[in-house]
Amino acid sequence: MRISKRQLTPVNEKIKASRVLLIHADGQKKGIVSISQALEEAKSSSLDLVQVSPLDADPVVCKLIDYGKYLFDKKKSHAASKGKVKRTSAKEIKFRPSTDVGDYNIKFNKIKSFILDGVKTKISVRFRGREILNSNMGLDLLNRLKDELKDIAQVDQEPSLEGRQLLMVLSPLKKKN
Repeated sequence: MRISKRQLTPVNEKIKASRVLLIHADGQKKGIVSISQALEEAKSSSLDLVQVSPLDADPVVCKLIDYGKYLFDKKKSHAASKGKVKRTSAKEIKFRPSTDVGDYNIKFNKIKSFILDGVKTKISVRFRGREILNSNMGLDLLNRLKDELKDIAQVDQEPSLEGRQLLMVLSPLKKKN
């Protein structure tokens, strides 16, 4: 996490308030004091006076802490929260209405591995030229896939014709607790 100058919280002399609610490093509230008294306490305890409340708060809340450690902890918590985000990914497999048995088996195994890995899979059948007249061949292909994968996958989007392609979306079955 990069911290720009706009994100920096006001520290020591950069705090604009005349009175602040002072909190010591151990979490004890000192009370509302003048900014000069708060800065004196910060210098005497060799810590920084850091504004922890929003800029429009009244009174402004400031804490006596080591600013370097504060930034380090802030970066660390930001990185930890980034790691917990679950990213949903989707893969796409493309078929043609005249896909042969060998190619079908290879693509079927690939779809099966995606589903078992917990990845949503979009399956499309593309039509060229006059193949669109026999769109039932593509529909049969998707229905066959749906039947063969019914034990491990659920259909999120039923086969639908969009332009010159048939689309179907499969996702892994939800695990029951």
